[in-house]
Amino acid sequence: MSTDTQRRLSALSAEPQSVRQRIEALERVMEGLFEIPGLNRKVGLDVLLDFIPGVGPTAAAAIGAYLVWEARNLGLSKWQIARMGGNVGTDWLLGMIPFVGAIPDFFFRSNSRNLRIIKRHLDKHHPGTATLNADTFTRRL
Repeated sequence: MSTDTQRRLSALSAEPQSVRQRIEALERVMEGLFEIPGLNRKVGLDVLLDFIPGVGPTAAAAIGAYLVWEARNLGLSKWQIARMGGNVGTDWLLGMIPFVGAIPDFFFRSNSRNLRIIKRHLDKHHPGTATLNADTFTRRL
């Protein structure tokens, strides 16, 4: 088996480390794809989809639901899953306001909130999946 094939199979694995990498990458695309010049604030696909009335927020909610599904597969509690579902639902409702829905979505980042919930679970139950991030380390100093 080639290394490329092995890499693809490991990316689709249900191992906690693979799941962590997938959801972190998805959160970056949804919430931090590029930075708005002058504001120094990252924006992702989630905000951009809000400019497509109806369909955009629903597509963003479907992607957010994928994070919740991954969390369920990792064994998060029903309470954590409900919180994550509430975050996705709130984001969807705010995004359904035509054109103006992007403004609250700029501040209410459901995917980032859900990623924090999943990371707390992974750090507690699968500490080997934790990765050191230079930004996190410098913020704590």
